[in-house]
Amino acid sequence: MVQVTDNTRPGRNGEQNELLAGLQRAQKTVSPKFFYDETGSRLFDEICRQPEYYPTRTEIDILQRHAGEMADLVGPQASIIEFGSGSSIKTRLLLDKLHEPAAYIPVDISREHLTQAAEKLATDFPAIEVLPVCADFTQPVALPTPRRPAACNVVFFPGSTLGNFSVDEAIDLMRVMREQADDDGGLLVGIDLAKPREIVEPAYNDAAGVTAEFNLNLLRRLNREYDADFELPAFKHKAVYDEAEQRIEMRLVSLERQSVHIAGTDIDLDAGEYIVTEHSHKYSP
Repeated sequence: MVQVTDNTRPGRNGEQNELLAGLQRAQKTVSPKFFYDETGSRLFDEICRQPEYYPTRTEIDILQRHAGEMADLVGPQASIIEFGSGSSIKTRLLLDKLHEPAAYIPVDISREHLTQAAEKLATDFPAIEVLPVCADFTQPVALPTPRRPAACNVVFFPGSTLGNFSVDEAIDLMRVMREQADDDGGLLVGIDLAKPREIVEPAYNDAAGVTAEFNLNLLRRLNREYDADFELPAFKHKAVYDEAEQRIEMRLVSLERQSVHIAGTDIDLDAGEYIVTEHSHKYSP
């Protein structure tokens, strides 16, 4: 049984204020971190199995072919810190090749999902100390100290999640990673390269509708946790590729003129108006 370190801050008021600020902008937004309750985390795992969603299978293929080389570069007795660990599927490919790692420290905001994944890894890799941390990885996080001293800290950030952040936010996040890695450590980061629209757009509009359900589940969570009254049938999912910005924009489009209430505040939407829930930037080399 693994012990989860809970570094979530009692910031409900801060999160509520963040939600209201985003929904009161001219272009309404909600941070993608609100996707990841237990249902959202499960749905994201399902998205990764959809045939249109190329990032996961591509990155798994890269790890299968090059994890040994990555492990040699990481070196022996490293502590692997994974931000936004989710199900840790890709992590297994790396852990299999590492040389006597000191510890694996997954950091994720979804406690239930984190606990389940960490317990499975602890069972499958009994020689590696697994130290899960429930926290918002975009903020500096105090991490547990492994029993066995680590030769270095390596922050593992696969999945092209860095693309979910604006350029300034991505730089700030990499500074957080740099602080965790310290002078002797490093970063192992996944980046999705720019591709044609006909490849990118279907990845976020899968035929089975899993991404749509994932996007709409955000509203379900706001209803449950933030006293909102979104009517889910009054919204539809849409993801569009902005070629000028080289990014996917995930939207929840209002199907009618409506007024939504959240934390006692009225949010008015016109028919066709949308809430941006995520950007996924695609980079050039």
